[in-house]
Amino acid sequence: QVQLVESGGGLVQAGGSLRLSCAASGRTFSNYAMGWFRQAPGKEREFVAVIRWSGGSTYYADSVKGRFTISRDNAKNTVLLQMNSLKPEDTAVYYCAATYSGNYFTSYDYAYWGQGTQVTVSS
Repeated sequence: QVQLVESGGGLVQAGGSLRLSCAASGRTFSNYAMGWFRQAPGKEREFVAVIRWSGGSTYYADSVKGRFTISRDNAKNTVLLQMNSLKPEDTAVYYCAATYSGNYFTSYDYAYWGQGTQVTVSS
């Protein structure tokens, strides 16, 4: 089992920055790929970014590419999402997730989820 706890959400003005953190506990953290997803009201949960267990490969949704950066610290069992140049359309609940699967881009690929943290970007 893997337990995930997100933190760092909040209210920010457009153009501002936030850093989300996901603390993991349980099974060997370094064997997982870690992803961030988000879900806005009335919309489906969507992929944001993922980092593979080696830490060497990262992938981003086109909507956040160039603005968001995902990173991980295996020693601290933590994955981070640095969000810059935030837009009102980034407003959503952000979820951290973990997978052993070789697929990373849909929510169905992930077995473990955090409780989510709210990010609100005002215009």
